[in-house]
Amino acid sequence: MKRITTEYVGMDPRRCVACWECVDNCPKDVIGKVCFLWHKHAVFKNADSCIGCNKCIKTCPHGVFFKPDETAAAHRTKVKKSSVGQRLLPLTFVVSAVTGIGLHIAGHGTSHEVWHNWAVIHVVASVLWLVFAGFHIGRHRHWYKTLFAKGIGKKSRITFTLSVIFPIVAVTGILLLAFVDGANSDVGLWHYKLGILLIGLSLLHVFRRRVRK
Repeated sequence: MKRITTEYVGMDPRRCVACWECVDNCPKDVIGKVCFLWHKHAVFKNADSCIGCNKCIKTCPHGVFFKPDETAAAHRTKVKKSSVGQRLLPLTFVVSAVTGIGLHIAGHGTSHEVWHNWAVIHVVASVLWLVFAGFHIGRHRHWYKTLFAKGIGKKSRITFTLSVIFPIVAVTGILLLAFVDGANSDVGLWHYKLGILLIGLSLLHVFRRRVRK
């Protein structure tokens, strides 16, 4: 019998985006899928088999699952507050990407004022993106825990590559901001080239996630 509660865990199907991470990580095959045209979400298909390991709560990046001592309404309020960063993440990504390319182009021009304006906006947007990306990674921390514990296995190679390149781009950006004088230095050129690669991989990452839904 399909349900939205077990003895140990409740769920709010309206928050589910059908990424199926909970299905893949449930050790007792408690969670199943509802798939009817565009109507897709997780459901407890074997609720009586739940052992209360809370892996679904830890794994789900969208706050679908919660402990039974927390009402669904209270849970939605808490998740809504934490999801503000998730909404701002793509916005700051786009602004950072566009201003980064604009900054590179302005660097080949003759107006220092234009270059400076691009640089200021790029730095602000990139810092905000770094913060929101940190929250995003934190919400998916179970992915990284299993990566270190069990290896890459069937995990997305795109996500893994992103996880390697992202900190390099962040570090080179900080070096440019604090220590290195000149965007056309070796550090600056590496930052720009890896940044372009990061943009492409990020778009692929988002596209693959959307396709899975």
